[in-house]
Amino acid sequence: QVQLVESGGGLVQAGGSLRLSCAASGNIFSLGAMGWHRQPPGKQRELVASIGTYGMTNYADSVKGRFTISRDNAKNTVYLQMNSLKPEDTAVYYCHAEQLVDAYWGQGIQVTVSA
Repeated sequence: QVQLVESGGGLVQAGGSLRLSCAASGNIFSLGAMGWHRQPPGKQRELVASIGTYGMTNYADSVKGRFTISRDNAKNTVYLQMNSLKPEDTAVYYCHAEQLVDAYWGQGIQVTVSA
């Protein structure tokens, strides 16, 4: 089993920045892609960004140029730097990680952007 713990969420004004962190622990051999999804109020969960083991990244069009995903393999941690935040970025953000054929999710962390 892999445990994922998110941190760094909160309330910020539009135009501001936040940095999310997600630390993996437990049976963390062969961790593959890691990343972030989000679920806005009343909407379905959607991919925000992902990063492969060797650094290949993928972003949702809505966050390109504003968000940056990175990972520290030595710390088994993935980060999401969010700049120029908009009210529509308000959501619960979930960390995810792949391990061989399994996928794991964090408990979610709230990000609220006020207008």
